[in-house]
Amino acid sequence: MHGLHLTADLHGCPSDHAAMSDAALLRALCLREVEAAGLHPVGELFHRFAPAEPGAPSGVTGVVLLAESHLAVHTWPELRGVTLDVYVCNFSTDNRARAQALLDALVAALRPGRVERQRLQRGRLQAPVGLPGA
Repeated sequence: MHGLHLTADLHGCPSDHAAMSDAALLRALCLREVEAAGLHPVGELFHRFAPAEPGAPSGVTGVVLLAESHLAVHTWPELRGVTLDVYVCNFSTDNRARAQALLDALVAALRPGRVERQRLQRGRLQAPVGLPGA
């Protein structure tokens, strides 16, 4: 295994941004940006949570399974926050630039006032069991 895991914590996002509380709009945004980044969706699930009080904002959690790994997004409109996770494997193709492009596009679309980013190299390439170097 070998991959890149990018995360971003978004603060000060406009709470009235439709994608913050509309699962269908957040799904459309994520799928559009996944494809624009050159990644390949193989499945997805988006869920809008019930508001704490009638008329109060409520967040959305979404996951896009990628042939390359995954995108996860969680919104908190009441806190004006979003967390993003983009993980890509680099086993047969270097997907680091695609992962960065996807994260950057989602950050720009959600218009945060402040962003905290993390970058983690995960695993290392190993030969399959039974082959030299395993």
